[in-house]
Amino acid sequence: MRRARAGDEIVLLQDPRVKGNRAYLVVLLLARVITRLGSLRGDQIDAGVIEGLYTADLAHLQDVYRKLNQLPSEGAAVVCPHCLRTFNLPG
Repeated sequence: MRRARAGDEIVLLQDPRVKGNRAYLVVLLLARVITRLGSLRGDQIDAGVIEGLYTADLAHLQDVYRKLNQLPSEGAAVVCPHCLRTFNLPG
């Protein structure tokens, strides 16, 4: 699984399946960011594959996604690209 980019979620918000059912976002998002699942490569993983998972497996993948994409618990130091000032984001 790769880290998600802002565009991953933004693009999916325009998908008719997500507009009809916001909960479907997680299915499409996982299908975009999973790079390998068992013997399947990333280009073989689509919404149908994610839909076919057992709920426990889906929950595990959601947990991995959250851990991979969250800020560290101690926060993170970021630099403003305009003023070059450093800020500490809370964790």
